[in-house]
Amino acid sequence: MRRPFVALFGVAALVLAARSVVAAEDAPPERVTFMSLDGHTTLVGYVFAPQRKAGPGPGVVMMHGRAGAYSTAAKGQYDATTLSRRHRMWGEFWAAKGYIAVLVDGFGPRGYPQGFPRFSYHLRPAELNEITVRPLDAYGGLAYLRTRSDVVADRVGLQGWSNGGSATLASMAVAVPDSPGAELRTPAGGFRAALAFYPACALKNAFDETGYRPYAPVLLLQGWADEEVSPRRCAALVERSRAQGGDIRIRLYPGATHDFDDPSPAHQRNEANADAKADALERAQAFFRRHLEGRVAR
Repeated sequence: MRRPFVALFGVAALVLAARSVVAAEDAPPERVTFMSLDGHTTLVGYVFAPQRKAGPGPGVVMMHGRAGAYSTAAKGQYDATTLSRRHRMWGEFWAAKGYIAVLVDGFGPRGYPQGFPRFSYHLRPAELNEITVRPLDAYGGLAYLRTRSDVVADRVGLQGWSNGGSATLASMAVAVPDSPGAELRTPAGGFRAALAFYPACALKNAFDETGYRPYAPVLLLQGWADEEVSPRRCAALVERSRAQGGDIRIRLYPGATHDFDDPSPAHQRNEANADAKADALERAQAFFRRHLEGRVAR
C-alpha cells in the first residue's frame, strides 16, 4: 500500500518543483537604481538575467519609447510588474540567450512615468530630449552593467524603440569633443553595437551640417507602413551615413507599422507585423551575436 503513496508523493514533488521553476521564470525583473551621466538624475532600471548562468556574459541596455517603460494599463502603479509587454518580451528574450539586459526608465524619475501620447512631440519637456539628454541615460545604464560581475564589460549593446530608437542613434554618434561622455564613444569605451527600432530620424536636425556617423555598427529595423515616423527619412539618413563611412544598415519591412514588434494581439493581427517581428527577433539576435559575442551566426 505504501508504493502508490510513494509514487504519488514523487509525482507531487515533481509538479511542485516544476511550478517553482515556472514561478521563477515568471518573476518580475529586478529593480535597480543608478546615476545618469547627467550627474544628477537617479534612474530606475529593470534587470533581466538568465536563471542559470556559467560565467559572465554580454549585456544590453534597452531604451523605451515615448510611451515610457510601462503598460498603458499600469493605472498609476509603475514598477516591475507593470512593464509593457514589448519591453518584458525583449528583456526575457535576451535573458534566455544568456545576456543581462537592463531596461532604463528615464521618464519616471523625471516625473513622466506614463509617457506621452502619439503626436505630442513638440509638447514634451526639454529634460527628456532624446538627442542631448537620453543618451546620457543610456551611458548611465552602460556604467551600471559594468559594475556587475556577470557582465563582460566591453561586450554591451544598445537597443531602443521609437523615441528611444532616436536616442540610440544619438548615443552612437561620433562624439563632439568635450561633450559629456565623449571619452566613452568608441567601440572599446562604449557600446559594441546598437539596434534602433523605428526611430524618428530627423534627430532634431543635430547632424544636418556634420552628417551622422556612428562609432560602432548600427542596425535600423523599421516598417514601410510606419504611421508615426518616416521610414524614407531613415533610409536617407542611412544612405548618407554610409557614404561617409558609417557602419550602419537598415531593414525595411513591407506593410509593417510602428510598434510592429509589440506582442499584443492588436499589433500581431497584422500579418506584416507578425512577419516583421519574427524576422526582427532572429536578425537582432544574429546582429548582437556577431558583435557582442565575437562570432558569426550560422
